[in-house]
Amino acid sequence: MELNQKIDHTFLKPDCKEEDIQRICSEAVQFGFAAVCIPPFYVPLAAETLADSSVAVATVIGFPMGYSCTAAKVEEIKKAINDGAEELDVVVNLCAVKSGQWNAVRNDMDAVIRATHLKGKIIKFIIETGLLTEEEMKRLCELSAGLGADYVKTSTGFNGPGASVEVVRKLRKCLPKGTKIKASGGIRTPEFAQELVEAGADRLGTSSGPLLVKS
Repeated sequence: MELNQKIDHTFLKPDCKEEDIQRICSEAVQFGFAAVCIPPFYVPLAAETLADSSVAVATVIGFPMGYSCTAAKVEEIKKAINDGAEELDVVVNLCAVKSGQWNAVRNDMDAVIRATHLKGKIIKFIIETGLLTEEEMKRLCELSAGLGADYVKTSTGFNGPGASVEVVRKLRKCLPKGTKIKASGGIRTPEFAQELVEAGADRLGTSSGPLLVKS
């Protein structure tokens, strides 16, 4: 698969405007990207703009901290899907992870996976690898795969380090083949993007998509 088909063209700045979303959508169509990843507020606009294209609409849930309550995340998912989202990038509850409350982590993940898959949509769990220990990362991979998440995503790009080749390799080693990997955060050169793909990344979340495929 060509690099462009692995890119989630992303714009999640808190002050983004309609014209930013329209530009992102236009570029995604122009370059044949897999998806756009935009704030929930703009899902209706992106869905309408991309209605006649092959570009999927992705948005974020519980973003960027992940510690909103499970019921809130589920309602966010329902609203996003009703608005036209096809892929949901959901932040794991890191507070629960760091407190060792693994039943709470599991219940949170299970609820949002069910809410997403009930409507036949794709879920990517953002586990914020830069803030995890090796054991926490491994356990979250086991939970993600066991509960049926479609992707494990490295990071939000807002908290701690972004993607790295080493982390993607570790995730690929921990996850079964059926669970995909999305690398996100700090992907700004075609060389780095290709290294991440070779390490095992199936998707790349980046705001630099056009630069990656033009170079």
